[in-house]
Amino acid sequence: MIAQTAFPDPWAFQAHPEVWLLVAFLVGSYVYMVRAIGPGAVAAGAPVVTARQTGCFVLAMALLWFGADWPVHDLGEEYLYSVHMFQHMLFSYLVPPLALLATPTWMARVLLGTGRTYRVGAFLSKAVVAGVIFNLMVMITHIPGVVNASVENGLLHYTLHAFLVLTALLMWVPVCGPIAEWQIGPGAKCIYLFLMSVVPTVPAGWLTFAEGVVYRHYEQPVRVWGLSVTDDQQIAGAIMKIGGSAFLWAIVVFLFFKRFGAGFDRDNSYLRRADAPGTLTFDEVTRAFERSEPPLLEAERGTRDERRHERP
Repeated sequence: MIAQTAFPDPWAFQAHPEVWLLVAFLVGSYVYMVRAIGPGAVAAGAPVVTARQTGCFVLAMALLWFGADWPVHDLGEEYLYSVHMFQHMLFSYLVPPLALLATPTWMARVLLGTGRTYRVGAFLSKAVVAGVIFNLMVMITHIPGVVNASVENGLLHYTLHAFLVLTALLMWVPVCGPIAEWQIGPGAKCIYLFLMSVVPTVPAGWLTFAEGVVYRHYEQPVRVWGLSVTDDQQIAGAIMKIGGSAFLWAIVVFLFFKRFGAGFDRDNSYLRRADAPGTLTFDEVTRAFERSEPPLLEAERGTRDERRHERP
């Protein structure tokens, strides 16, 4: 008899207590800042956090947990590079901006202070600096040797993800950061985000049209959902292209129309504005005509002027 090789189950549950501890630490820190420090950091009567900020924080933590825990983490680390790329999209384009939108200005200033930490943060958050750092990280995390080593080493894997989130936070600070003086103008945001979408198209195109296996670690005998290695790589490239470029372009379009199309519908609407003058009635128009002189023809106007000159 031929012995059958037992393959591992891709969907077998794997506990990740380090992820649970990280999420618990972040949630606990946020709640402590809001309840213990926030009331003394805002003006009397002002809300410590808004409902929008609370919602953004809950969504950011939920997406972080979803992307870093089972089954997404395990499928992305051991079987499918497309799922690994999906993780990167979560950690680069969704979690960081939500975390920044969830951070009140007072909280950011308490954490940064006014000394060296603030100055370092101000420098790293400059659009050019933040953009270069983030795109360098994107390129590094797609080098085959780095990918193969990271998915085989748990500590390196989590370290790369941590740096990816940190550099993504820096990239988003000029767009939606809680420190107003670190943000750039609306037009500059459109140009900045467009440029941020250019570099990721390079590895995305490379994955889409590559021949053979790019990342040898994902050449596993167990094929999840029946995807071949080539199909998996092409889907990863499509996720990077759509999840990166299309997402950023959508934000660019939104920011453009929000800034330069403000008031367009109001100024070009056929509906009367609330601050427009009231509608004239027929009687008001009639009285206005009675108070005005009737228009004179050119000949009548000339005759009237001659009579005025003939008067002694």
